[in-house]
Amino acid sequence: MKRVKPHFIIETVIDGNEILRQIERIGRTCYKSEDKITEDSADRFVSKLIKNGHEAMIEHNAITVRFICDRGVSHEIVRHRLASYAQESTRYCNYSNDKFGNEINVIDISGGISLDTKMNNYSPETIRLILDEWILAMEDAEKHYLKMIELGATPQIARGVLPTSLKTEIVVTMNLREWRHFFKLRTAVSSHPQMRELAIPLLEEFKKLIPCVFEDI
Repeated sequence: MKRVKPHFIIETVIDGNEILRQIERIGRTCYKSEDKITEDSADRFVSKLIKNGHEAMIEHNAITVRFICDRGVSHEIVRHRLASYAQESTRYCNYSNDKFGNEINVIDISGGISLDTKMNNYSPETIRLILDEWILAMEDAEKHYLKMIELGATPQIARGVLPTSLKTEIVVTMNLREWRHFFKLRTAVSSHPQMRELAIPLLEEFKKLIPCVFEDI
């Protein structure tokens, strides 16, 4: 069994300035004000669109992100309906094969624990005991999964014993408006701590790449 840190990869090559210029060209169609486009007008125009709630215009551009997370977090991600998804399938992936190292990969819960406000006052010893129990459970799930495969179960049947902590890869494409909605929900303190562990640093990256679209979140 291998423990993996959750992380993300932005699959889209992002040119923030070009994205803003494209949105401006599209957005000015509504007002037939294309004659007002200048070298530096896109940032101001898009910022005004967002401030005025005219976010339909930013739906004309999309970004794709690959999340490496656990199955529980992926189940929350796919609740965002205005998106396209491709996800690692436990029906077809046989983790007993050499291709997967003959083991399951699980997402380390340590980062999620550190962001869980209800566990802030736990002693280091208590945290260690909780982690020890989790590791034992993961090892037990792996043992039974591999044994079921050895006995002839197909991956789609053996997956019944796989844990929520199982590592998965899910590729997500959303338009910019939906990404704004995603970040507003998934960076909130009330969101699942392991979701926040991914969403907060991803939002910071988006702010660097296209600041005027995401800096108000």
